[in-house]
Amino acid sequence: MKIPCTMPGLKGYRFPREIVAYAVWAYHRFALSTADVEDRLAERGVMVSRETVRNWVNRFGRHCADCIKRDRPGTSDKWHLDEVVVPINGEKFWLWRAVDANGNVLDILVQKQRNAKAASRFLKRLIDRFDAPRAVITDKLRSYIRPIRNLAPNADHRAHKGLNNRIEGSHRPARKREKLMGRFKLPGQAQRFLAAHDQINTIFRPRRYRLTAKSYHHARADAFDLWSAYTLEMTA
Repeated sequence: MKIPCTMPGLKGYRFPREIVAYAVWAYHRFALSTADVEDRLAERGVMVSRETVRNWVNRFGRHCADCIKRDRPGTSDKWHLDEVVVPINGEKFWLWRAVDANGNVLDILVQKQRNAKAASRFLKRLIDRFDAPRAVITDKLRSYIRPIRNLAPNADHRAHKGLNNRIEGSHRPARKREKLMGRFKLPGQAQRFLAAHDQINTIFRPRRYRLTAKSYHHARADAFDLWSAYTLEMTA
């Protein structure tokens, strides 16, 4: 089986842009390693090393994530914030994540600390991009209290673990990939991968249980149309 290639060539790259985009999509959409993607491409007649796949993922995963964030419709003004521990090279780091009321991942940030300073840094990133929210849902971590009071004084802060199930579920795909990758080796690697992974999964994993079969098929077709447009925008 061959991958059809009809788009203009990608300057500086030996392989067509459709093949590069397919590798990035397969890596982030499914729980695959770079070796798995290498084998899927080989079955399609494309001989490429896993190191090349890794370079493609690092280079163009960010491009696609930036395009998704750029084209996303207006976000909800109700945010859910949470943090989970991520072991990196034998040390404990914290993955801070924010999603809106629609389940869209707004941003992630890997940090060493889980204190008010770290919470303030993450919240400031969010407000700089999306403006202050109407409501913020967090768990009972007290480190959120002062940053929210200082940076979003008009926001309704609800600290209740039971209200934050939406974001708890958003951690699962990252946990699955973390296990597959045998833990992250560097904080920068974790930040780079998760920032792209969360955004790409946003468009290719709609909440299927809420959709009819016909609506799901339309959502999937729309996602592939967007991906084709992002593929055309790729540059070396």
